Amino acid sequence: MRHLVTHIITAVSAIVFTGCLQQPGKEAAAAGGLKKPNLLFIFPDQLRNASIGINGEDPVYTPNIDRVAREGMILSNAISSYPLCSPYRGMIMTGKLPYNNSVLTNSNSARYRYDNSWQKDDVSFSDVLVKNGYDAAYVGKLHLTSPPPVKGKDTVIWDAYTPKEERHGFNFWYSYGAFDEHNNPHYWINEAAENEVTHVNEWSPKHEAEVIISYLKNNDKKTRNDDKPFALFWSVNPPHPPYQYVPEEYLAPYKNKSPDSLLVRDNVDLQTDAGALAFHKGATRKRTFLAKEHIRNYFAMITGVDEQIGRVLKALKEQGLDENTIVVITSDHGEMMGSHGLMSKNIWYEEAINIPFIIRWPEKIAGGGKNNVLLGPTDVMPTLLQMLGATRGIPEDLDGRDLSSVILENKGRKPEAVPYYYIEEGRPASGHRGIRTERYTYVITLDDDQTERRIMFDNEADPFQMNNIAGQDTDAEKRLYHMLMQLLKDRKDPWLERYNELPINKNDI
Repeated sequence: MRHLVTHIITAVSAIVFTGCLQQPGKEAAAAGGLKKPNLLFIFPDQLRNASIGINGEDPVYTPNIDRVAREGMILSNAISSYPLCSPYRGMIMTGKLPYNNSVLTNSNSARYRYDNSWQKDDVSFSDVLVKNGYDAAYVGKLHLTSPPPVKGKDTVIWDAYTPKEERHGFNFWYSYGAFDEHNNPHYWINEAAENEVTHVNEWSPKHEAEVIISYLKNNDKKTRNDDKPFALFWSVNPPHPPYQYVPEEYLAPYKNKSPDSLLVRDNVDLQTDAGALAFHKGATRKRTFLAKEHIRNYFAMITGVDEQIGRVLKALKEQGLDENTIVVITSDHGEMMGSHGLMSKNIWYEEAINIPFIIRWPEKIAGGGKNNVLLGPTDVMPTLLQMLGATRGIPEDLDGRDLSSVILENKGRKPEAVPYYYIEEGRPASGHRGIRTERYTYVITLDDDQTERRIMFDNEADPFQMNNIAGQDTDAEKRLYHMLMQLLKDRKDPWLERYNELPINKNDI
């Protein structure tokens, strides 16, 4: 049964759960200072760093995100270690790498047999938050559950219901698995059973913004408890394709512009079939005609999402919550959009792995800052938990690092590199490995037939990564090679054992 949007928002206001939002004020100060900060973690899907207006790269209109950047700090070297939806989300939630958290690739029914899902026993971001007195809320796309296949049907199922006992403490739940009908989304809300899905006739970012605004306003005084802080994760599906599902109003800034005036990156090549990348199963080749067809839609989606973020931030301020709320705007991965003759993601190029990471926290972060610290997905959980003061019960086996002192005080050791992964379903040792340092990208690919290839880009001298300089016997490549090998060894990557079996001279580098 379909429900009108107004009905949904009314229903949200009436939901009773043991929750909270912090509202710092005179009473809190009188009681001994501000309470723990809230967290609003916003991550649109498939939003590349180049497409944030303030960065001055793509000609995209994002005034609200730009304002957050001016009021906070830009982390320019945030890297999606595995630029694909489910693996990124798995790393964010668990602080563990894919071969340690079972989310080796995108979750769907074809991967059910591999248990390619968020593991119930992994102590996760939200589990720790709840243990430290937070209420945890999740709104939007999850894409961390591989549903069972339907017997007798070959259709791959992407969407999935996540039972309450597998939600890792999230007690406000307005979510779905992976469902890309942006104009007609559906959701499982809190206690809803699997057959009690709610359908909505509205663009999903706008609807979700209204849900969050209702949550923030807390008009019924029952949705949250002022004695506790909140942590709200908002996973916006757009600008993920299908790109045509975007309201007409957001096309206005781009409607009269030619594709050439929007596809401005020097490495855009819509003529090649990218045959040199045919070995890489993650590279979406021979689809660049979609770049001209959808570049306006992609940018329009970003502008539309930006507007909804602005509405949520306005409500945050109106409720007196903005001063003591850490706001993060980031993404799971980027979009190639014709660069190097590719579409989509899941490859080592900057358009796919360099994601926005903007953090605003008026209590601790001065506006207008920029930090070049290398931040990977597994680092996000320990870093933000430390900032929130929610450190009790953090697992000791995380693969990520707490970088809070580097971000807040510019103190402490910065990571030398962030790892890069491509892994195939059910096979932890498969695929490719690499690293992204502050200056270089270095990748070793390994096919099933044990064919090795090396890719190296000097991102300072060659920012559009058009010249592979691997094999030129440079000192830089030697350093990168040994850095990668040491990183894989330290993290007990099963890929390394397979690589060490290659009949090649490892001493020539």
